[in-house]
Amino acid sequence: MTDPHIHVDQKVVQAGADVRNLIGSTLGRVPDAPTVVTTGCGHRVPYAMTSARPESVTCLPCRDHAHRAYLRFADQVERLGRMPGSTLTGDQTTAAVARLRDLAQRFSS
Repeated sequence: MTDPHIHVDQKVVQAGADVRNLIGSTLGRVPDAPTVVTTGCGHRVPYAMTSARPESVTCLPCRDHAHRAYLRFADQVERLGRMPGSTLTGDQTTAAVARLRDLAQRFSS
């Protein structure tokens, strides 16, 4: 029996296009996308059955996983942005944290 749900990668924060673009611009090469991934709900599914867009994810445990992961990441960015020597300005940190929390909220809806 096949799983009809769209999931999120267990490493949802690192799985988006922004991370792939960063790796590509840094190294000059982009790693191949995996064919099978472990999801936020613990299943292993084809990569094609995952999405980083909240509106596309239909697996409720995966949505909850992504919600928590983005909130944790927002908290980390906020803490790191306040540290002495941070390369982010206060405005950049505030904007990034707001964007991450908005994304987390979209996963919880």
